[in-house]
Amino acid sequence: MTNEDEMLAELKQIREALAPTPPPQEPGKKKNLMDEFKEFLIRYKVMGLAVAFIMGLYLGALVKSLVDNLIMPIVELFTPTGFSWELFTLGPFRVGAFIGDLITFIIIALVIFLIVKLTTKLGLK
Repeated sequence: MTNEDEMLAELKQIREALAPTPPPQEPGKKKNLMDEFKEFLIRYKVMGLAVAFIMGLYLGALVKSLVDNLIMPIVELFTPTGFSWELFTLGPFRVGAFIGDLITFIIIALVIFLIVKLTTKLGLK
Protein backbone atom coordinates (compact mmCIF):
# COMPACT_ATOMS: atom_id res chain seq x y z
CA MET A 1 0.00 0.00 0.00
CA THR A 2 1.42 3.36 -1.01
CA ASN A 3 1.53 6.44 1.13
CA GLU A 4 -1.27 8.03 -0.93
CA ASP A 5 -3.50 4.97 -0.43
CA GLU A 6 -2.90 5.12 3.32
CA MET A 7 -3.82 8.81 3.41
CA LEU A 8 -6.94 8.14 1.35
CA ALA A 9 -8.02 5.34 3.67
CA GLU A 10 -7.41 7.58 6.70
CA LEU A 11 -9.46 10.40 5.15
CA LYS A 12 -12.33 7.97 4.47
CA GLN A 13 -12.28 6.89 8.11
CA ILE A 14 -12.33 10.52 9.25
CA ARG A 15 -15.26 11.29 6.92
CA GLU A 16 -17.23 8.32 8.27
CA ALA A 17 -16.49 9.37 11.86
CA LEU A 18 -17.68 12.95 11.20
CA ALA A 19 -20.81 11.97 9.28
CA PRO A 20 -23.95 12.91 11.25
CA THR A 21 -25.98 10.02 12.50
CA PRO A 22 -29.76 10.09 12.33
CA PRO A 23 -31.51 10.56 15.67
CA PRO A 24 -32.50 7.26 17.27
CA GLN A 25 -36.13 6.30 16.94
CA GLU A 26 -38.07 4.16 19.28
CA PRO A 27 -38.36 0.68 17.81
CA GLY A 28 -41.65 0.07 16.09
CA LYS A 29 -42.78 3.71 16.30
CA LYS A 30 -43.05 5.73 13.11
CA LYS A 31 -43.29 9.50 13.07
CA ASN A 32 -46.59 10.84 11.96
CA LEU A 33 -46.97 13.88 9.73
CA MET A 34 -47.59 16.26 12.66
CA ASP A 35 -44.39 15.16 14.44
CA GLU A 36 -42.39 15.60 11.25
CA PHE A 37 -43.91 19.07 10.77
CA LYS A 38 -43.02 20.11 14.33
CA GLU A 39 -39.48 18.84 13.82
CA PHE A 40 -39.26 20.83 10.58
CA LEU A 41 -40.40 24.02 12.34
CA ILE A 42 -37.86 23.55 15.11
CA ARG A 43 -34.91 22.45 12.98
CA TYR A 44 -35.16 25.27 10.44
CA LYS A 45 -36.32 27.90 12.94
CA VAL A 46 -39.24 28.78 10.70
CA MET A 47 -40.97 31.06 13.20
CA GLY A 48 -37.84 33.14 13.72
CA LEU A 49 -37.37 33.38 9.98
CA ALA A 50 -40.98 34.48 9.51
CA VAL A 51 -40.66 37.16 12.19
CA ALA A 52 -37.40 38.41 10.66
CA PHE A 53 -38.98 38.54 7.20
CA ILE A 54 -42.01 40.50 8.39
CA MET A 55 -39.87 42.89 10.43
CA GLY A 56 -37.61 43.37 7.40
CA LEU A 57 -40.58 44.30 5.23
CA TYR A 58 -41.81 46.91 7.68
CA LEU A 59 -38.32 48.23 8.38
CA GLY A 60 -37.86 48.69 4.64
CA ALA A 61 -41.18 50.54 4.42
CA LEU A 62 -40.20 52.74 7.37
CA VAL A 63 -36.82 53.63 5.86
CA LYS A 64 -38.44 54.34 2.46
CA SER A 65 -40.91 56.66 4.19
CA LEU A 66 -38.00 58.41 5.93
CA VAL A 67 -36.27 58.95 2.61
CA ASP A 68 -39.39 59.98 0.67
CA ASN A 69 -40.88 62.28 3.29
CA LEU A 70 -37.92 63.74 5.15
CA ILE A 71 -34.71 63.46 3.14
CA MET A 72 -35.83 63.92 -0.48
CA PRO A 73 -37.56 67.25 0.33
CA ILE A 74 -34.15 68.47 1.54
CA VAL A 75 -32.63 67.39 -1.79
CA GLU A 76 -35.40 69.29 -3.60
CA LEU A 77 -34.39 72.47 -1.75
CA PHE A 78 -31.14 72.45 -3.73
CA THR A 79 -32.80 72.15 -7.15
CA PRO A 80 -33.92 75.22 -9.09
CA THR A 81 -37.40 76.55 -8.29
CA GLY A 82 -40.10 75.22 -10.58
CA PHE A 83 -37.84 72.44 -11.84
CA SER A 84 -39.16 68.96 -11.17
CA TRP A 85 -36.02 66.84 -11.35
CA GLU A 86 -38.05 63.62 -11.42
CA LEU A 87 -39.51 64.61 -14.80
CA PHE A 88 -36.09 65.25 -16.40
CA THR A 89 -35.73 63.14 -19.54
CA LEU A 90 -32.96 62.57 -22.03
CA GLY A 91 -34.65 61.34 -25.18
CA PRO A 92 -36.84 58.39 -24.22
CA PHE A 93 -34.98 57.86 -20.94
CA ARG A 94 -36.40 59.13 -17.65
CA VAL A 95 -33.06 60.11 -16.19
CA GLY A 96 -34.52 62.18 -13.35
CA ALA A 97 -36.60 59.28 -12.01
CA PHE A 98 -33.56 57.01 -12.16
CA ILE A 99 -31.39 59.52 -10.30
CA GLY A 100 -34.11 59.88 -7.67
CA ASP A 101 -34.30 56.10 -7.24
CA LEU A 102 -30.50 55.93 -7.06
CA ILE A 103 -30.39 58.59 -4.33
CA THR A 104 -33.17 56.77 -2.48
CA PHE A 105 -31.24 53.47 -2.69
CA ILE A 106 -28.01 55.04 -1.41
CA ILE A 107 -29.77 56.69 1.51
CA ILE A 108 -31.68 53.49 2.40
CA ALA A 109 -28.44 51.48 2.28
CA LEU A 110 -26.75 54.07 4.53
CA VAL A 111 -29.62 54.03 7.06
CA ILE A 112 -29.69 50.22 7.17
CA PHE A 113 -25.89 50.18 7.60
CA LEU A 114 -26.17 52.58 10.54
CA ILE A 115 -28.97 50.51 12.11
CA VAL A 116 -26.93 47.29 11.78
CA LYS A 117 -23.85 49.03 13.19
CA LEU A 118 -25.84 50.36 16.16
CA THR A 119 -27.49 47.03 16.93
CA THR A 120 -24.14 45.26 16.67
CA LYS A 121 -22.66 47.72 19.18
CA LEU A 122 -25.57 47.03 21.52
CA GLY A 123 -24.89 43.30 21.26
CA LEU A 124 -28.03 42.43 19.31
CA LYS A 125 -27.66 39.90 16.52
